[in-house]
Amino acid sequence: MTTTDAPAADHRTPPPVGPGFLGGAPVRMPVFIASLAGVLLMATWALVSPTSAESGLGTVTGWVTEWFGWFYVLLATAVLVFVIGLGLSRYGHVRLGPDHSRPEFSTFAWASMLFAAGIGTDVMFFSVVEPATQYMAPPAGAAAPESVEAAREATVWTLFHYGISGWGMYALMGLALGYFCYRRNLPLAVRSALAPVLGKRIDGPLGHAVDTAAVLGTIFGVATSLGIGVVFLNVGLNVLFGVGVGTGAQVALAVLAVVMAAISATTGVDKGIRFLSQLNVILALGLAAWVLVTGKTSMLLNATVANVGDFLRTFPAKTMETFPFVDNVEWMGYWTLFFWAWWVAWASFVGLFLARISRGRTIRQFVAGTLIIPFLYIVMWISIFGNAAIDRIRGGDTAFAETAQDFTGIGFYELLSGYPAGQAAIGLAFFVGLLFYVTSADSGALVMANLTSRLGSITEDGAPWLRITWAAATGLLTIAMLLVGGIVALQYATIIFGLPFAVVLVLVMVGLLRALRVEGRRVDSRDHTMHALISARSASPKEDRAATWKGRLARATNFVDREDALEHLRDVVAPALAEVAEELCRHDVVTTCAVDLEGETPTVTLSTPQEDPVFVYRVAIEMSPVPTYGGRMIQSRDTYARLEVHLADGGQGYDIMGYGHAQVIHDCLDHYERHLEFLRLAESKRS
Repeated sequence: MTTTDAPAADHRTPPPVGPGFLGGAPVRMPVFIASLAGVLLMATWALVSPTSAESGLGTVTGWVTEWFGWFYVLLATAVLVFVIGLGLSRYGHVRLGPDHSRPEFSTFAWASMLFAAGIGTDVMFFSVVEPATQYMAPPAGAAAPESVEAAREATVWTLFHYGISGWGMYALMGLALGYFCYRRNLPLAVRSALAPVLGKRIDGPLGHAVDTAAVLGTIFGVATSLGIGVVFLNVGLNVLFGVGVGTGAQVALAVLAVVMAAISATTGVDKGIRFLSQLNVILALGLAAWVLVTGKTSMLLNATVANVGDFLRTFPAKTMETFPFVDNVEWMGYWTLFFWAWWVAWASFVGLFLARISRGRTIRQFVAGTLIIPFLYIVMWISIFGNAAIDRIRGGDTAFAETAQDFTGIGFYELLSGYPAGQAAIGLAFFVGLLFYVTSADSGALVMANLTSRLGSITEDGAPWLRITWAAATGLLTIAMLLVGGIVALQYATIIFGLPFAVVLVLVMVGLLRALRVEGRRVDSRDHTMHALISARSASPKEDRAATWKGRLARATNFVDREDALEHLRDVVAPALAEVAEELCRHDVVTTCAVDLEGETPTVTLSTPQEDPVFVYRVAIEMSPVPTYGGRMIQSRDTYARLEVHLADGGQGYDIMGYGHAQVIHDCLDHYERHLEFLRLAESKRS
């Protein structure tokens, strides 16, 4: 990702500790060793004593469900309310980046990537399994099995479990990672989101523990998706080619994921995999359109509209439903608690992706996009396939009713077989599922490598050997869990290992809110000192031509070239800021004035490195198109040079070319007085 921004260095960020061995970014060894050890211990236990592992996972899951089920339910609701509240609040205008940053991707391209983020093999799997199961065996105390009400509720339960509650968790992590990395110049790590809570301790054991929890949650979440993909694809191979359903084929598919991730890491075919992922979106939409057009189109469209209405009507009750007066512990473990834990486990994974594509977006834009756009795909896919499956069951196909509830995903293939060109549709579904499976494995290995590395920038990735290590570890864990108890064992493990990171999500909300309150105080300080800013500019002596209205008009219409701007930066701005720095030092404020006139972007920067936060006043030469009036340029050239002012938060959007010595000083002091007011407000809040 390229950028023209020049954000101020963050003096709290620790320096790199040297390159990671075998190349790539430096490795956070405590996080890498602790998380890998946890994965290997779990996999070894499952492989050596699968019966004991299955029993142990079941016991712990029962304990977590009984004692922390309410916590998962409350967390999902609280996170959703939190992110929507941020989007609607005064902080909604804050950008994920400096104030002058703008989105790298167009709105359409950004929306397309968000749309693709909602797709995966597991959505294909559960789009038939859950609606069919909720229709045939709804939770106790809800609709009667196989009733009209159950038919309406079945698809809505699936939309609820795949809906905006989970995307709220993704949005939270994407906001936190994007804000602290792009706007506060902290490392791209989960621990950075806890900087307002933990302070400098984020670089010690507490920070390592947070990142380890993120890695463990992520790898079990990815392993669950891959486990579902392995079983789903194995069944597809059986339907298409008669390949037996069992351990051998499933191990081979897990190895395929590891091999593809290794090839991607070592040969640089990431762009090819990215292209396949984008192609897959088109193929998946085509598959859904085929079922819609060749099936009962009118019924499916009516059912989709009804599903959306029922979802909106029942969401407030569902989001806080814990079934306290009926025994639904097993149902909660299979469905709501599993999904919430799964969303928690994937939060770092998808949050990192969302942050990477959303630089320059405001919080309000980010929240609206991430909650609405992927959910539109979920509504489309689940309403089409879920209602088609329920309609077939209600038509009297009892054999399909049993098949659709099977946790192998065979019901999805069986549903497609009832449509025209059914075998071709099944082949397309298998291909789509395979591509989702491979790209999930590759991107999962990349994200875990990044989570265990000390990345220097948002565009840097973990070393290839680290990606291969995590791909292999994920494959091993997937195989081990499948041998223990299949998809159910993966569900149990997700509920257990998602719990520590669920606690981290609470701290992330606290840290992000504290940081945004600082943003609010910064705005308040600007308002408090606006009168001083205006009066200082008008107080320049009359003999300073630049301070008169004629001088102001001259500046507004004089579009200088780079050489003139460089001369003004050297002869006027640099001496003025050096004088300010010298005077501040006399008042016991440690201040530096750095002059760089040789680089591609000449700058003069005044900063107070010992203050927290650091005050920065930087003047940089930037080229801009010459304004046109009536289709013609004021001057003959296309561009002119501006002396743009940048603060710690980014560019301020105005030009001081032509300011006199005194005016530059006053402009700098205007901002410094605002900075002091901000420090005063912050101190009064603490006291």
